[in-house]
Amino acid sequence: MELPRPPFLPASGAVLVLHGGRADSLTPPPLLNLPGLRMKPFARALDQDPLFADVLIASVRYRMRGWNGSRADPVQDTRSALEELRHVAGPLPVALIGHSMGARAALRAADDPQVRGVVALAPWCPPGEPVVHLAGRTIMALHDEADRITSATDTWNYLARARAAQARVRGIRMPRGHHAMIRDARLWHRLTTACAATVLGLAPPPGDGRSDAAAWSTEPVDAADITPPTRRLPG
Repeated sequence: MELPRPPFLPASGAVLVLHGGRADSLTPPPLLNLPGLRMKPFARALDQDPLFADVLIASVRYRMRGWNGSRADPVQDTRSALEELRHVAGPLPVALIGHSMGARAALRAADDPQVRGVVALAPWCPPGEPVVHLAGRTIMALHDEADRITSATDTWNYLARARAAQARVRGIRMPRGHHAMIRDARLWHRLTTACAATVLGLAPPPGDGRSDAAAWSTEPVDAADITPPTRRLPG
């Protein structure tokens, strides 16, 4: 786990950021790790938002680049990072933000008692992914339906199953960005930050102007229809 150095304490919560990877690879991530670099602006957007002034922002380090079938290596890395976070900062509420394979790992690791929920970016949610453990969690997903690497349809179906398992869910249909999230990057960063604030209870859910309760639905909302939530600054 990569934490700010030195880590500031005490903190009110934490966000763990998980980058993408490959379906299969037993090699470690390279020094120039492009999936990891892709998530740096997301962490920076969180760090610059006043709502996260006393929230630790950390990144999960993977031992290997791949998911690797039943090994699910990044899930083990995420659990190790959560344990390390407990050791460093105590039992903080945690939001997990993951992209692609990292989102799948975050969703699997959401049964950890500290995890309040997951913000899943272009997630890899193959049919049959478990959802029972998501009861009581907040699961928010952003996906461009033109993504050719991971399926937005699979994402919306996953959210429907998670809702049936008693999770709070919100899907956001992104207008551009495909899988790499480069086009309209600022919109991806802004909405991801808003969703993470919701997971940690710092702000109401971003929605389409309806009540907070109506914002939780299996029907994805278009990003263009989302109105900025009323912000509640710390203190």
